[in-house]
Amino acid sequence: MLVCQLCQNFIYPIKDQDLTCPGLYDRHDMTELSFLTPTLPGSATDQIFDAIYRAVVSLELPPGAKISEVDVASRFDVSRQPVRDAFFRLSKLGFLAIRPQRATRVTKISERAVRDAAFVRAALEVACFQVALDVITKDQVVDLRALLQAQQDAVTRDARAEFHDLDDAFHRRICEIAGHGHVWALIREQKAHMDRVRFLSLSQDGQLAHDEHVVILDALETGDAAETEARVRSHLGRILTFVSHIRTKHAAYFEDEP
Repeated sequence: MLVCQLCQNFIYPIKDQDLTCPGLYDRHDMTELSFLTPTLPGSATDQIFDAIYRAVVSLELPPGAKISEVDVASRFDVSRQPVRDAFFRLSKLGFLAIRPQRATRVTKISERAVRDAAFVRAALEVACFQVALDVITKDQVVDLRALLQAQQDAVTRDARAEFHDLDDAFHRRICEIAGHGHVWALIREQKAHMDRVRFLSLSQDGQLAHDEHVVILDALETGDAAETEARVRSHLGRILTFVSHIRTKHAAYFEDEP
């Protein structure tokens, strides 16, 4: 319910303020996003955090957008404390800039942070894939194949928010298979800026990302350690080949950096 309230009452007013990126405000996509997001069993803070996190990643709340504790609390019908807690967590991920006596804003994307996060993510995920090589089962491979088919379906429908979730699910599942599910939490903390660049690229890049997942899983299934590592590093490092292009194309979304 909280996710739906955010979609209906908080995100859409942003659209009327000309803070949008063409093609990203699609009510069908929003319905898909709400459907894919399970109702969290935790607190109101957890649900607010998750809903805003997804809105920022999908650029429904674009860089530079203002966001108010009072407005969010009112629309979620909660006190300001859980909203404040969610804002704090989002600020730690680099999504919100909280400034005393000034409006809280969605941060702009830092190209430098994208490059730093890509380095950290590659190191952590390569280690997980190396462990997964020795322990993955046939049933787990079958499950991953089904997940990749769901990714292909999302690409075909141009359901970018759904694909983004399924993309994360593939990488998270590898960490879990390796017995290091906690690593995904560390990766998520690092990749806030990466996620928005990835989302901006998905209209042209989703099919390639899916195809690379297929090749990675093929190498993993055959137990080819060298090929698996090479494919994973290439896949995770590809963002570095187009982040400058994305920055040029969407300059208003990025921080001014040397």
